[in-house]
Amino acid sequence: MRGRIISFLLMFFIICAGEAHAFSNQVIQRGAVGDDVLELQARLQYIGFYNGKIDGVFGWGTYWALRNFQYKFGLPVDGLAGEGTKAKLVKVSKYYESFVKEQIRKGTSFTHYGGKPLSEQVKQGDNNATAEKTTVQTTATNVPKGFSQNDIRLLANAVYGEARGEPYIGQVAVAAVILNRLEHPSFPKSIAGIIFQPGAFTAVSDGQIWLTPNETAKKAVLDALNGWDPSGGAIYYFNPETATNGWIWSRPQIKQIGKHIFCK
Repeated sequence: MRGRIISFLLMFFIICAGEAHAFSNQVIQRGAVGDDVLELQARLQYIGFYNGKIDGVFGWGTYWALRNFQYKFGLPVDGLAGEGTKAKLVKVSKYYESFVKEQIRKGTSFTHYGGKPLSEQVKQGDNNATAEKTTVQTTATNVPKGFSQNDIRLLANAVYGEARGEPYIGQVAVAAVILNRLEHPSFPKSIAGIIFQPGAFTAVSDGQIWLTPNETAKKAVLDALNGWDPSGGAIYYFNPETATNGWIWSRPQIKQIGKHIFCK
């Protein structure tokens, strides 16, 4: 009887060790490194929100994946993995700590999505790694130099949130304004910094930045990234029917496209 109990406890330990969740009590935020971030990235990837490298470094890719997860599950969208966010992640995902760390130790670039038993994932780990590298290399050829997939995704979110009812040329112009700000000394030096600058975009203020962009918005972003600027070099735009800020009317106007006036 005693031997059977020991065997049962041993099996229970092995199962639990396979699906570990070792989140500490700390709030995990951008810039953090270590085991908490490994678990965060692996769980987000397991349920399809994160497709970057699981490396234990909380960068922008992890940040946007976490925000998208929070939005999808009705959590406060703050990009911080606090108690509530971690509890929800543990509930809806799995984390095979030993598998993840073994792949990292071997230098394997792997995809840790769900839907397969752990044994099958381990067996196919190397094949998955090869497939993922091929996918990343293929996708990267379509990304304009100097911009990441996260930049493009965020730009598409902004264009869709701000201008999805505008003609196509107007959507390209909105993307161009954001890119023009990137080159202007008065604005932040990153796509995320520009879009989330306080008060800069209505879509951020009202939450429409988190709507899923359509293919038109994505194409408009790529056209702008490849040099098309229908705005004529504008760094601002506004809708004259809804603008209430007197200052924006004082800016030198360049042109109107659809409902937006573009200015310097």
